[in-house]
Amino acid sequence: MRGCAMLLLALALVASADLCRGEGIRSAANPIRKVVTMLQSMQKKVEEEGAKEKELYEKFMCYCTSGSGDLKASIAAAEDKVPAVGSDIKASEGKLEQSKADLKQAQADRESAEAAMKEATAIREKDAKAYADFKADAGANAAAITKAVAAVEQGMAGSFLQSSSAQAL
Repeated sequence: MRGCAMLLLALALVASADLCRGEGIRSAANPIRKVVTMLQSMQKKVEEEGAKEKELYEKFMCYCTSGSGDLKASIAAAEDKVPAVGSDIKASEGKLEQSKADLKQAQADRESAEAAMKEATAIREKDAKAYADFKADAGANAAAITKAVAAVEQGMAGSFLQSSSAQAL
């Protein structure tokens, strides 16, 4: 009988332990069991956080080892470019100054060309007016001579050819 009682007691303990693990009977569970359960859940959380932090640490270390090499190479390349870029800037500044000087000279040349064109236009207009005056005067003189020759020919018709001087010729 004693063996049976022990067996029943063991079954009761196992059944009560299974009931304590259930959701509905947690409040009625043994306080030591609650502490043990809480410690187990904390252990799981700490292990998960440790795994995450280890992964982050490994990523960071990988970045540090590979990133520093890349960063050093990038810095070295940039330092090599500094003199070239500096000389390019100086050359560009020189070209800018030359372009500004060329622009000022071109503006001065344009202004002098415009003044020369205005002067030439004034001279042409003056010459055109003088030519028009001369042409009008020459035309008037030619018309007057033509009328005078016609008048002389009518007034002296044949008198010169009949003279003794004309026959000597």
